[in-house]
Amino acid sequence: MSLRLIGKKKGMTKIFDEEGNAESCTVIFFDQNFVTQIKTETLDGYSAIQMGSIAKKHPKKPEKGHCAKSNVAPCRVFIESKGLDVSQYTLGQKVDISHFSVGDYVDVTGISKGKGYQGVMKLHGFSGMRKSHGAGPTHRHGGSTGMRTTPGRCFPGGKRASHMGSDTVTVQNLLVMLVDQENQALVIRGAIPGANESVVFVTKAVKRG
Repeated sequence: MSLRLIGKKKGMTKIFDEEGNAESCTVIFFDQNFVTQIKTETLDGYSAIQMGSIAKKHPKKPEKGHCAKSNVAPCRVFIESKGLDVSQYTLGQKVDISHFSVGDYVDVTGISKGKGYQGVMKLHGFSGMRKSHGAGPTHRHGGSTGMRTTPGRCFPGGKRASHMGSDTVTVQNLLVMLVDQENQALVIRGAIPGANESVVFVTKAVKRG
């Protein structure tokens, strides 16, 4: 696994490629990412790098103490990256987006937009029923889910109306179209989960490198 950085989704835009085609892209801004903890096999049982970002206005005492060890301001978001050479990092080190370049592929993880409680047509793509005479007020219903006396119950796991969204979603193999070192921002092709200003985690693509 490569190092994962903490960013904020700023919104979407369009840029033109060399052939003049318009590409829908997402802009991700990276606030200051700091190394807040270095985990080793001897002390923690595994090696990993913990990154912290996005300052917290009202931190608690344990959070203050944890970030004080690396001499950084208390952070609101933390993320770990395993399987790295921890000897290349130091506590309090600031990490930027310099290891990303145009043409790289990245994986982006975020929390999808919450849709609340939804019915089967929106959630599972049910077609619904005919709206002709005699159909009754069941146009968007899921229909019967029951069975006979045996087993006399509905099996769990079926497609029914339930909560939609607010899930951790990872979109893989997104192409980096632009790297803005001055503003610490990436422009990647395609859409990513989450609303504007939501926190996302970006790493180099696992399947494409």
